[in-house]
Amino acid sequence: MKKKVGVVLSGCGVYDGSEIHEAVFTLLAVDRSGAEAVCMAPDMEFAEVNHLSGEPTGARRNVLTESARIARGRIRNISEVQADELDAVIFPGGYGAAKNLCNFAEKGAGAAIHPEVARLLRDMAAAKKPICAICIAPALVAATLGKEYAPRLTIGTDAGTAAAIAATGSEHVACPVTEFVVDRERKIVSTPAYMLAQRISEAADGIDKAVQATLELI
Repeated sequence: MKKKVGVVLSGCGVYDGSEIHEAVFTLLAVDRSGAEAVCMAPDMEFAEVNHLSGEPTGARRNVLTESARIARGRIRNISEVQADELDAVIFPGGYGAAKNLCNFAEKGAGAAIHPEVARLLRDMAAAKKPICAICIAPALVAATLGKEYAPRLTIGTDAGTAAAIAATGSEHVACPVTEFVVDRERKIVSTPAYMLAQRISEAADGIDKAVQATLELI
C-alpha cells in the first residue's frame, strides 16, 4: 500500500500563499518516491498580494480555493484530515505559511496558529509521524511545537528569523541551501529552499533531499 503524505498548502503564490516551485517540487518528490500526496489547506480568507508589484490589492481570496490551483483540484479541507490517515506531512514555504497558516510574519515567536493546522501538527508529533517543513515553514512548526518538543530545525542562515525560532523554545541550526536538517528524535526535517536559493535548481535539490529523508523516517 502506498504511503500517504499530507502536503499542507497555504494559497497560490509566494507573496500571499504557497511558494509554487516549492509546492511542485514537493509533490514531484513524493510521487517519484512511490508515495501518494494528500493535498490540503484551510478554508479561510486571506489578503491578496499583487505578485508583479508585491503590494496588497485590497481584495480577499480563499486559501483552499487558491491552493486548489496547485493541486489541480484534488485537495481537501484540512479540518477533514486526521493524523491517522497520514504517514507523514510536509509544509511547503511561501509567505502563506507565515501569514495564513499562522501569523509568524507579524508576531514572530508569539505567533497564533490556525487551529486546524495546529491540531494536525500536534497530532502528528504526538503520533511520532514525520513532519517536513520547507523555507519559512519551519517557523510555523517551531511556533506550534517549540514549547513542548523543542525541535531542531532550519530556515537557513537568516539571523533575525533564527532568533525568533529560538524564542519559541526550538533550536535553530544553520544550513546551506541544498542541504537539510533532521531531528531524528522528533522526526522533523527542514530545508531552507527559497530562504537562501538563488537558482530554482538549488531549491529543488534541497527539497528532494528533505522529502526523501522524511520518507525514510516513516
